[in-house]
Amino acid sequence: MNLKKLQAYLQKSNLDVAYLSNPISIAYFTGYEMEPHERIFALLVFKDADPFLFTPALNVEEAKASAWEGDVYGYLDDEDPWQLIADHINKRTKETDHWAIEKDFLQVSRYEALHEVFPGSNFTTDLSQFISHLRLFKTSKEIEALKKAGEEADFAFQIGFNAIKSGVTERYIAGEIENQLKLQKGVMHTSFETIVQAGINAANPHLGPTMTKIKPNELVLFDLGTMHDGYASDSSRTVAYGEPTSKQREIYEIDREAQQAAIEAAKPGITASELDHVARKIIVDAGYGDYFIHRLGHGIGKDVHEFPSIMAGNDLVIQEGMCFSIEPGIYIPNVAGVRIEDCGVVTGDGFQPFTHTDKTLNVLPIRD
Repeated sequence: MNLKKLQAYLQKSNLDVAYLSNPISIAYFTGYEMEPHERIFALLVFKDADPFLFTPALNVEEAKASAWEGDVYGYLDDEDPWQLIADHINKRTKETDHWAIEKDFLQVSRYEALHEVFPGSNFTTDLSQFISHLRLFKTSKEIEALKKAGEEADFAFQIGFNAIKSGVTERYIAGEIENQLKLQKGVMHTSFETIVQAGINAANPHLGPTMTKIKPNELVLFDLGTMHDGYASDSSRTVAYGEPTSKQREIYEIDREAQQAAIEAAKPGITASELDHVARKIIVDAGYGDYFIHRLGHGIGKDVHEFPSIMAGNDLVIQEGMCFSIEPGIYIPNVAGVRIEDCGVVTGDGFQPFTHTDKTLNVLPIRD
């Protein structure tokens, strides 16, 4: 179905060939997922001819055994992939004047290689925005995979909370989460590096886990996710290890109020900018606006960060079937950081989160 929409777009736009090189885009249109590393991996789609996959030779049989039902061609490492691609295209069609490419992904050297084998062709049309909008609305099957990934994230939080004790490092806890995901849930890939940040480290939102040791009476921020059937989860929780200070509790409750208000406001008809404002106003009015230093959210699907951005200035109207995160944060340097995040889907009634770990401030007992 999605491939037919792409072909219809080519016909409507008078484009002859689409060259897709982002493995995520290729998986979206074909059902075949593969990481080519430095080798050439592409999907060629035509307005009036059958599409084909082009892979390294060592992946050809795997691609043929996948959900993809079209032709698969490969190349050996000592062959010229660009000439082989040109040969396969020229056998299919003589119309190659107007191409569409993914400008957000295609490397300059590979663009030049394509241009060399099709020197008279025009490569100015960008497919990136069309694909982003197509991926914006999730099917029931996609939403089911996102829900399963959310369940795995909830499991990961519990592993992480249970691993907290005095003297262990952030990296130890992150490693325990990823290890238990593999052992107990069969999760082989997280959607990004698991983040565990304790104390003042959490005021640096994407610092990542360090060798800092956990100490009593500080906040610990978790940001994590998994990949389930090719779809990502992404969620954040902040817990207290030992009794929090009044300042720590204050910023936590403000952030929780902002996140809940945005979840309740996320309904069809509101704009992305208006939704960002719902959460941001609560944090600004509480005097912490300078410490909320990122957008409210981002789309999620086959990528952990997808279109759209839920942020000021984006007048995109939220509609049913869109999936994105709601994740306000307050980060005070040398004091503490708090982020609470859920991804979810917009329905006719509102926003349904994919993660369900309790957001009442979890005060963990001190453990040695």
